[in-house]
Amino acid sequence: MKTNSNIMARYFRWFVPSTSFLQSLLLLVIRLYWGWEFFLTGKGKLMALEKTAGFFQSLGVPLPYAQAMLVGATECFGGLLLLAGFCSRLISLPLTILLTVAYLTADLDKVKAIFSDPDKFLTADEFLFLLVVVIVFAFGPGKFSVDWLIKRKVAPPSSESA
Repeated sequence: MKTNSNIMARYFRWFVPSTSFLQSLLLLVIRLYWGWEFFLTGKGKLMALEKTAGFFQSLGVPLPYAQAMLVGATECFGGLLLLAGFCSRLISLPLTILLTVAYLTADLDKVKAIFSDPDKFLTADEFLFLLVVVIVFAFGPGKFSVDWLIKRKVAPPSSESA
């Protein structure tokens, strides 16, 4: 029995910490790719406000021009924050709300088909963006981020990730 506990102890001392590096690396890749995508999407909306506002108006969104500016700015600047890993969990909240509203207004039929035809829900444009912000909210931005650097300055080092 002692041999099994030695194997488990070695596993937790060596393997788990060495693979936790991969968690931060994966979070970095996710943030860089999807942060850039958010930035481009938001910039596109801001650069074509009339078109975006017209689309929002066709969906029945109140104050379509103001909403287009708000959505574009949130995606654009939220994407930049994700890229840097700065205020990552905080910016994940408005992005989650934005994407949920987008799902419910632009792709309501796909939301309604979540159980009857999950492929419709999973292939909606909003799905991967929403998945990313939920991942960043739940796990933080990882060690390769401004948030992690700030955390190290403010709080003593611990075994948790940012």
